[in-house]
Formats: sequence, C-alpha cells, structure tokens
Amino acid sequence: MKFFRFLPLFLAFAAVLHAADTETLPENKLKELVAREQELFADAAKNHESPDFDQENFKSQLQQLANAYEVLLRASPNFTAAHVAYGQMLWKIDMRKEAVAELIRANELDKDIPLVKNLLGDYLAEEGRLLEALPYFMAAIKLDPKEPLYHYNLGMLLHSARDDFLKTGDWTRAALDHSMIEAFRRAAELAPDRTEFAYRYAEAFNEIEVPDWDAALAAWRSLEPKVKPGAELALVHLQEANVLLKQNKPDGARALLNAVTEPSLAAEKEKLVAQLPPKAEK
Repeated sequence: MKFFRFLPLFLAFAAVLHAADTETLPENKLKELVAREQELFADAAKNHESPDFDQENFKSQLQQLANAYEVLLRASPNFTAAHVAYGQMLWKIDMRKEAVAELIRANELDKDIPLVKNLLGDYLAEEGRLLEALPYFMAAIKLDPKEPLYHYNLGMLLHSARDDFLKTGDWTRAALDHSMIEAFRRAAELAPDRTEFAYRYAEAFNEIEVPDWDAALAAWRSLEPKVKPGAELALVHLQEANVLLKQNKPDGARALLNAVTEPSLAAEKEKLVAQLPPKAEK
C-alpha cells in the first residue's frame, strides 16, 4: 500500500500552530526548528548522492535537532504543534515507535487535527491493523474535506482491506466499491495537478465488480494532456483501448493500439491485440 503521509512541512506546521497577534516564546522556537528541519532535509535530498555529502554531519545535525525538540517539549509538554512537528521528523528518519508516541500525545491534546488523524491511520494500516485505521482516515476527511491526500488514503485502505471489511458484515461489495471509487475520484478532483491521483482513480475501475466503463474512459482521456509523450502516453492509450474493448468498440481500440509503438509496452499491447475481432472483409 502506498499511502501518502505528509503535507508539505510548512503547511502541516500552519495547520496546528494558529497564528496570533503576539507569538509566544515556544511558538517562535518551534518556527526556528521547523525552518532548520526544512533546510536540513532539503539539502540532504539535493546532495545525498554527491560524493561530497557528509552523512555523519547530517546525522549529527539531526541529533541536534532532535535534542532541541526534546528541550522544547520538556519546557512546554502540552505544546501540541511541537509534538506534531517532532513526530513527523522522527517518522522521516524511521523512528516509528517514537514518532507515533508524539502523534498520540498530540491527538490527546487536540482531537481535531486532521494531519494527526491521517498519520495515525497510516501507521495502523501499515502495521496491518486495517480496520482500526478506517476511523482515523474518515476523521481526517471530516476535519479537512478539501485535502486530497486524505481521500486518496481512504481509497487505498478500502482497496487493500476489501476482504477484511466485507467479512465484518458491515459492508456490501457494491457499497465498498462505490466508496473506494468516490475516494479516488475526490482526490483526483481536488488535486488536478497530481497525475498519480488521477491515474489511480482511472485504474480503480478495473478493480470493482460493476465498472462504469463510460466514466473509466473519461478518466483515462482526462489523463492524456497531463502525462509525458512516449511511454506514459502510450500506457494511457493501452488503458483506453482496454476500456473500449470492454464496451465492444473494437474499431476505436484498434486505432489506439496501432498508435502504440513503445517497445517496453509490446507485451501489454499484444494481449489487447489478441482480443480484437478479425477485420471484416470488404
């Protein structure tokens, strides 16, 4: 399961630290730490493959940053935004147990932070506690219905844990399929520049019991101007051809397949070509 965990750090920070006319000393300190963290990770992302990148220095700076967060939280143990920011940093460096402890504390202090709900849902899902994750993702959506990644994560959960949800008896297959499709649709709608969301929405029609092939075709066609020419566009054309075959429109499918010339997609193309009926003799 590929869940999306984080909003950009400055947005996540703003979501839990409400600006006031006069900021407190802890708030000022947290802003400094978040700025340091952004700079540190941005530099590492840019230079980590360089032979001159000093891995030990990076680790040392991370430790100093962690120590600074600890000092801040000892002085202000009920500072929710600091728990959230520190939890995210710990997660990024794979200190999951410690990260979740910070997020749980943040959730205890303020139960209305959608970012925290999403992160805890993500943690439960990746730990295999799929049914437990659902209320957290639903709560994140309720608190911030316009954030696309929350809808995307809900769709991923419903897809990945389909059998578990059906076994509870609380869901029908039709209801589950509808909720999954709607979650992916909403994510794609809210983030039109995120091609991975749009792709996942279109792809989901292949995974439900009673697909709406017209909607599927529209979803794939909407991706055409968003993907790169070459292999990416060819892959979208293959998906469109597949839908047209499902709709018993072989002529449209054949035209698309004839336009696909990417060697890397030859096997996928041949599978669809094999489903074409013979051309009628004139």
